[in-house]
Amino acid sequence: MSVVLLLAVGGGVVVLVLVLVLALRLWLVLQPGTPVPRGHTTELLRLLENLSDAYSPRHYIIAETDEMSAQKIHSFERSRANKDPSTMFLKYQIHLIPRSREVKQPWISTVFTTLYSIWLSFPLTLRVKPDLVLCNGPGTCVPICISALLLGILGIKKVIIVYVESICRVENLSLSGKILFHLSDYFVVQWPTLKEKYPKSVYLGRIV
Repeated sequence: MSVVLLLAVGGGVVVLVLVLVLALRLWLVLQPGTPVPRGHTTELLRLLENLSDAYSPRHYIIAETDEMSAQKIHSFERSRANKDPSTMFLKYQIHLIPRSREVKQPWISTVFTTLYSIWLSFPLTLRVKPDLVLCNGPGTCVPICISALLLGILGIKKVIIVYVESICRVENLSLSGKILFHLSDYFVVQWPTLKEKYPKSVYLGRIV
């Protein structure tokens, strides 16, 4: 019993320190006027078209107010199943979490809403224990990636995080990209200009 309590207390300290560091990092990269990428769900589903059936079941994480993405996901999964009834593409779930930032939300409050989203995302990530997190830019992915990172820090499970920057990002990273560039295992860009700026990134050409 004492070992469990010690681990719980120690884990709490690690989580607190990490959250404070990430909050500071988030504050530093938040700049007014940063353009908001569009079409993230469509781009991600294009990536999944060639995903092996071995990655099943799939867990989609979207903002709780994002009804359009939920519709696109259902349509995508039904389409894959209709093309090949033997596939496992109907084995999926959609999970909802609070948005890290709403449109026109003040930047200073974004830090707090992101921390709140992380607080609610960690139990979900702990329950699912994914092998791979694949994301491509929306703010919703930041809490999930941080939660996945915490699983590894706490010794629960090493989760591979793959971030694919949006095709619309030609010269500069998105806000999510700036945050997750240092946290992801593989950071994929789709333009050579970004590869030049970020040598540690992976450039495969246009993939969506």
